[in-house]
Amino acid sequence: MNLATWSIRNPAPVLLLFALLVVAGAIGFARLPIQNLPEIELPTVNVALAQPGVAPAQLETAVARPVENAIAAVVGLRHLRTQVSNGVVHISAEFEIGTPLSDALDDVKAAVDSTRAALPDDVLPPAVSADVVGSSPILTYAVESATLAPEPLSWFVDDTLDKALRGVPGVGRVERLGGVQREIRVEVEPLQLDALAVTASDVSRALGAVQRQASAAGVRLGGGEQALRTLATVNESAALADLMLPLPDGRHLRLGELATVTDGVRDRDQAALLDGTEVVGFHVYRARGSDETRTAEQVAAMLETLATSHPGLVFTPVANRVAYTLEQYHGSMQMLLEGAVLAVLVVAWFLRDWRATAVAAMALPLSILPTFAVMPWLGFSLNTLTLLALAVVAGILVDDAIVEIENIETHRRRGKSITVATADAVNEIALAVLATTLTLVVVFLPTALMPGIAGLLFAQFGWTTVIAVLASLLVARLLTPLLAVHWLRALPPRPRPEGRVMPRYLAAVRWVLSHRRTTLAGALAFLVGSFALLPLLPTGFMPAADLGYVEVALELPPGVALADAVQAAEQVRHAVAGTPGVAQVFTRVGEAGGEDGASPEVRRALLTLSLAPRRQRASQQAMEAKLRERLASVPGMRFSVGGGSLGTALTLILAGDDAQLLQATAQTLEQQMRGIPGLANVTSTASLEQPELTIRPDAHRAAERGVSTTAIADTLRIALGGDVDADLPRLDLDTRQLLIRVQVPLRVREDLDAIGRLRVPARDGTVPLASIAHLGMESGPSQIDRFDRQRYVTLGAGLAGMPLGDADAAVAALPISRAMPAGVRPIEAGDSELAAELASGFLIAIAAGLACMFCVLVLLLKDAFQPLTILSAVPLSLGGALLALLVTGSALDVPAMIGLVMLMGIVTKNAILLVDHAVKAMRHGGLHRDAALVEACSHRARPIIMTSLAMVAGMLPIALGLGADASFRQPMAITVIGGLVTSTLLSLLVVPVLFTCIDDARVWLQRRGNRRGEPG
Repeated sequence: MNLATWSIRNPAPVLLLFALLVVAGAIGFARLPIQNLPEIELPTVNVALAQPGVAPAQLETAVARPVENAIAAVVGLRHLRTQVSNGVVHISAEFEIGTPLSDALDDVKAAVDSTRAALPDDVLPPAVSADVVGSSPILTYAVESATLAPEPLSWFVDDTLDKALRGVPGVGRVERLGGVQREIRVEVEPLQLDALAVTASDVSRALGAVQRQASAAGVRLGGGEQALRTLATVNESAALADLMLPLPDGRHLRLGELATVTDGVRDRDQAALLDGTEVVGFHVYRARGSDETRTAEQVAAMLETLATSHPGLVFTPVANRVAYTLEQYHGSMQMLLEGAVLAVLVVAWFLRDWRATAVAAMALPLSILPTFAVMPWLGFSLNTLTLLALAVVAGILVDDAIVEIENIETHRRRGKSITVATADAVNEIALAVLATTLTLVVVFLPTALMPGIAGLLFAQFGWTTVIAVLASLLVARLLTPLLAVHWLRALPPRPRPEGRVMPRYLAAVRWVLSHRRTTLAGALAFLVGSFALLPLLPTGFMPAADLGYVEVALELPPGVALADAVQAAEQVRHAVAGTPGVAQVFTRVGEAGGEDGASPEVRRALLTLSLAPRRQRASQQAMEAKLRERLASVPGMRFSVGGGSLGTALTLILAGDDAQLLQATAQTLEQQMRGIPGLANVTSTASLEQPELTIRPDAHRAAERGVSTTAIADTLRIALGGDVDADLPRLDLDTRQLLIRVQVPLRVREDLDAIGRLRVPARDGTVPLASIAHLGMESGPSQIDRFDRQRYVTLGAGLAGMPLGDADAAVAALPISRAMPAGVRPIEAGDSELAAELASGFLIAIAAGLACMFCVLVLLLKDAFQPLTILSAVPLSLGGALLALLVTGSALDVPAMIGLVMLMGIVTKNAILLVDHAVKAMRHGGLHRDAALVEACSHRARPIIMTSLAMVAGMLPIALGLGADASFRQPMAITVIGGLVTSTLLSLLVVPVLFTCIDDARVWLQRRGNRRGEPG
């Protein structure tokens, strides 16, 4: 007794099972978080080391290389990326997929700790942390106040707002943008320092020794135990001027005698502006596993509460990535509903029976709800890929039910009772339904198990599809027969009306069976033509998405001042603000460049252009093209325009040990890339030189006067920039600590001669710096990038409507690319690297899917030949898929590859129905092969057409791209619809012919084997 007949006889367990699945699915759906993309945890560890005031070239030798060499010995390491800038080294250690992140973090920490003895003494303790991809902010706001000055407004963001938002479930981190940092400024006058024979470093260290607290173990007084604290601090900035400082030579003096103490702000390296007005901004980062949309709603509610309790505050959203996520969620759910309705309407049009249509329609929700029940247990979320999986299988989920209902209707028309008709019908196609479901499972399972980043990204897509398809099999084998028995009615014996199409189709089948060579030649020509379309198709990575905002990144020459950077950013804002469709512009000056966690650089700025609603403007791609035209006339800076989504930028890396050859090669490649149409804003990190103040001590005079190089470096570092934050004295207030920074006035720091007159400690007091050293202005690299312990140069370009694959091909065809100098090697990076990995992953998944399908069909059909007939339907879908992409102007990208994977499972379903019926007619019905094929076509053509049209109808809303931005889903739907149309039409004619050819081959091989087995 099979499951279908068991469910008919035992309805109570079946109904109870699906009632529980429905309840579990509803609960699971409510628990699922809504996100843009799945949680992706790449095994990457970041290391940050700081040696304040040290130039990149020196840091590379003294810090970066020893640490790189230690990390390189860690097991499982894949790549090392290092960025060296002024005073800071950032190393990103990327490990092989599958390496436990905790183990990688421990191993890297141990490797870095082993280098501490070899590093300079003034290198700060390293910061080692795990990197989580997808940690970009989900919300960005600007804060304005009519009553608060920049400093108290900045402190409000750092204190009150940060505490309030961190209390919101789902908020992981809040980062302030722009604003100022309050600190106590102690400006020492060089003349007073000279008169007292002390240096700025003496003052800073003496102040740190006085202004401090110290604790010790408990003491016993009077029989009790008390804590011990030594308090030697003042609590007001005004009192600092009266502090008595002990000097190294035993003297002491009042701080106010040689310095001016002010309660001010530290030198600014960031600024934020909203439409030209200075504001304070902040990023909101989501905690892992949280719901983006709920987090955004609660953040908005909290900000409304803060605005009510603090009159005068205005919070303005400037970048809301959650809005796009929410739009995609609602769009996917709407398209899922529309596709399901259209698929049911197709079924209703064929069956002309509302009861039978209702039975088939029940398969869709009862297949999706169990999927929702399982997804939370697997840690999945409602994201772009899982919702895409449900949307694309909307037509597939009703296929099994359609086939069963259609076969039940056939048996009803023979005059059988509804119970007998249902039992006979479901038993007759049991093997076919099982085979079609398992082939779909083994097609999508390799997608879920793809290696590398592709597997991390598409695991949820593959598993969601597999679960939904298996749930549809459960519905088809248990619930559909049960509902059919109780809802459908018996029919009087009557033949099915054939209409005008079926006789013509069967005549065509008989013709192709009698003209096999002509049919095969036509199929072969179609296949060759299909492959001929491949060179005509552009190849891409991800379709450009319409996110609702555009980012304009600016890069100014090294050494630029903050005021000049703000002025340049404002010049760009004025150039783009008048573009139709731009609602507001948020500017951030002092952006971090390169690896995550890099220090802000004044020369970098980022303008976030909020766009008007989609219906009130041109597409984002058209908007970006207009912006590039407007920015082309702005001189003196590099800029890039894009929305920040995947597939919108080209990134190339050149690596080598010879720095000069590497720079020259990069410059040549940059020049040649500028001549490629479709590439915009070509940039390079080569030849980024920054001005440097160089101090070259005279070894003879310095030795005579007892001046050490360390003393010179320490004195100048503290006098010109202040000591490092960790070593600065602090002023304790009620709610915060303020750093006390000792340095010379700004007028001295900007005058080279005045710097030369600063005194440095010597054997017999102090001497002027210029008397023992030469001061000059030179230039050096502003940033050094290294890849796998080699220097590298990054080249980038925006894709102005050009597919990524075509851009890669155009760069590869350049003369310098074809004749790359020895010692310089190109490395795939950015979107190109990810696209190549995804493409190889999909090719492996397709090959594995075909092999698994063959194995499954051999086991189910118990025949090694006819599975070849079934798999022959796969190439027949290629031409329609590629032609549909070509006609619609779509690229062969990741969504299109997903469509090709889907087609493999869908088109084999049609062939399975034909082959299974023909084999049964030959084995059990005693029919001749051709007669069995004609009968199979007459009985199975209708359900094949029904299921194909239901699938097309389910995909139609996605292909039309109605409603929300469907840039990711649309190419996939176009691929499936095009391939399904051609494969359905051709498989109905070509598969019978291939069946006979393969059957002839089987007979021939059997005869040959029998001849060899005969005795000689």
